[in-house]
Amino acid sequence: MKNKFHESILRAYDIRGVVGETLTSKDAFNLGFKFSCFARIKNKAPRVVVGYDGRLSSNLLNTKLIEGLLEAGSKVTSIGLCSSPMLYYASKVMNSDGAIMITGSHNPANYNGFKMLIRGKSLYGRDIQKLAVQVETKLNEKGTLCSYNIEDSYLSEITKDTKNINNTLKVVWDAGNGSTGNILKKMIKLLPGKHILLNTEVDGTFPSHHPDPTEEKNLKQLKQKVFSCKADIGIAFDGDGDRIGVINNKKSFITGDKLLFIFASEVVKENPGAIVISDVKASNVVFSEIKKLGGTPLMWKTGHSFIKEKMRQTGALLAGEMSGHVFFADKYFGFDDAMYASIRLLKILSKKKVISNLLRPFSKLISTPEIKIYCNDEAKFNIIKKCIKVIKKKYSSVNIIDGMRVTTSKGWWLLRASNTQPALIVRCEAENRKNLDILLLEVKNLLERCGVNTNL
Repeated sequence: MKNKFHESILRAYDIRGVVGETLTSKDAFNLGFKFSCFARIKNKAPRVVVGYDGRLSSNLLNTKLIEGLLEAGSKVTSIGLCSSPMLYYASKVMNSDGAIMITGSHNPANYNGFKMLIRGKSLYGRDIQKLAVQVETKLNEKGTLCSYNIEDSYLSEITKDTKNINNTLKVVWDAGNGSTGNILKKMIKLLPGKHILLNTEVDGTFPSHHPDPTEEKNLKQLKQKVFSCKADIGIAFDGDGDRIGVINNKKSFITGDKLLFIFASEVVKENPGAIVISDVKASNVVFSEIKKLGGTPLMWKTGHSFIKEKMRQTGALLAGEMSGHVFFADKYFGFDDAMYASIRLLKILSKKKVISNLLRPFSKLISTPEIKIYCNDEAKFNIIKKCIKVIKKKYSSVNIIDGMRVTTSKGWWLLRASNTQPALIVRCEAENRKNLDILLLEVKNLLERCGVNTNL
């Protein structure tokens, strides 16, 4: 096969592009064939689990991906329409050699892509580049295909410990027309409390709102329902169910770092000294307060694949990102699962009732939301390299594990390249508005010096 992948779709922790432009059905077939070769051990046909989300292009990409896997000799198990965590779970319990989820995650409707596992570990970074140039060889026999319904097994696993959820809780759920819709309707029947559902119809055009629950503008409908129903909490999922967004009973959005701290308060209490990982975008409060609780906080690169690998390396029991990915190795498998995280949250809420009390330490600081500055994929990483070079001349100590996180007398600021979108990401935190504005101005001046005009 001479079909080459468009360079822009080979991302840091998945393959993702615009369908019909940078990503085609030929790419899906080609990927299936290459992945099968890549996953072989001693020329033995690999066992591969495949699933797909509810995007309009996912069904065709799924068909072509499976054709490629079969052509190269894989033993394929298709679990059909599912969330990414359901695929991760299936791969785990089936002990598969590989797994591929077809999803565009939280990107716009015209995007799609592939998240991949090899023997339980995320395929990312250099391995994605290696996969792209994998030498293709056929086995003597074509592969086999079977279908399997993982829903009941998955639901049984994530709902096995719900006895401590208060029966008086009122919860509003927003599936965002993503692939969690069908399974969510089944899950709430197994949970105590009263549950109100929004946007459970799987629709790849995302008619209700963009499927990113970490941007507050996408949670307007959820906020209104929480208020009108006098609910205790509102919970939203992204397009493939690995990211969670939360609205409290006062209609306030709980950012991903605050959500991680809520979970950490329980995990560290039960496991003194536990390692808790957060990404570079998180508030300083997360790290300082986890330490006060007796935990071991660790800052790491943004990205679900990077975080999961770091958890394996360090034995961390919990991790989370600003983007709403939450990873429990405590009593679970260590992968990001928004539905499982929501159940853990309901258990905490049942005990605390008002989770805002846990978040008082965050009131001492103010921060910007995650600010996205458009920058094309071809240029963004070079701009970051240029900015690091410049900033290192000003500050002797710069955290460069993912872009640059710079601590000054006024607070801290972060500048990094998004691995999933054509964007640069900025975040700042300070004790007051004046200092926050000073930090933003410093980032603005740095970007302009490196050729990026912005209205920060």
